[in-house]
Amino acid sequence: MIGQNSRNFAFRIQNLMALSIKEIQAPIAHEMKEFEKKFRDSMKTNVMLLNQIMKYIIHRKGKQIRPMFVFLTAGSLGNISEATYRGAALIELLHTATLVHDDVVDDSNYRRGFFSINALWKNKIAVLVGDYLLSRGMLLSIDNQDFVLLKIVSDAIKEMSEGELLQIEKARRLDITEEIYFDVIRQKTASLIASCCAVGAASVGCDEKTIGEAKLLGEKIGMAFQIKDDLFDFGDDEIGKPTGIDIKEKKMTLPLIYALNNASWSDKRHYINIIKNESNKPSKVAEVIKFVKSSGGIEYTTKVMQTYVDDAFRILETFPESEYRNSLQNLVQFTIERTK
Repeated sequence: MIGQNSRNFAFRIQNLMALSIKEIQAPIAHEMKEFEKKFRDSMKTNVMLLNQIMKYIIHRKGKQIRPMFVFLTAGSLGNISEATYRGAALIELLHTATLVHDDVVDDSNYRRGFFSINALWKNKIAVLVGDYLLSRGMLLSIDNQDFVLLKIVSDAIKEMSEGELLQIEKARRLDITEEIYFDVIRQKTASLIASCCAVGAASVGCDEKTIGEAKLLGEKIGMAFQIKDDLFDFGDDEIGKPTGIDIKEKKMTLPLIYALNNASWSDKRHYINIIKNESNKPSKVAEVIKFVKSSGGIEYTTKVMQTYVDDAFRILETFPESEYRNSLQNLVQFTIERTK
């Protein structure tokens, strides 16, 4: 049982001033710089077109949150090794492959503000690029006999695929329960962050129990991360108006599920009809957003997110105290305080 000390611990973390990614990254700044070089090397090829696309992918990289989770978890539980670099590269390669394939499936032309691979080089090339990235990731592990790391990440990719298909299966009727919703986001989003933390622990030689705890930590963080994304749909963008993108795409997020579950039969039918048939109309999307806010969906979702964060902090409290753990705590807080 963890009592008052844990609550004080969580309280202190929640009241930290927001830190930049650069500040959070400080204990692993050297490792992240080395990782970028090693990651670039892992993507090199003699095929000119493929090399051009690999350079483009590297150019549009994001905040590199996933490698940070790998390195900070590894540093918190042991000594960062070459296996840690390979584990972080494996995750980035396989994750990037899934994003490339997702853009093809979704017919999306943009990714992180850049043109997607399929928008610039068409679907056939994009699918082949995704396949290439998958193969590079698997070979990186096999060539170095990192079979434990490969299994952890392969399990995550399987979960992500199953979660995506489960969402598609259930979304057609717009009657997703909270239980199904949590299953979907655990598989689609949380499984990858869980694999980051598990890979970090495994790369420094932790035992199965510790790897399991690290994986659970990542899962809790991933759940909070996705729920934060749900809340963005009911927030304000640069011009001060709610975004409603998920509603337009007929995605059932936690604030909406809560609102519908607590609505009268007639209201539930009314709003489901809007989402099914009129989600392309801004005025109707705004009506749904207003309904969710007035139903307490935002407050409920925020509380659920905080529960997962508190669980993550309790697990982190069992890690040895170090600058790595401090940054890991700050990175968890960053995931729920980010503005985009």
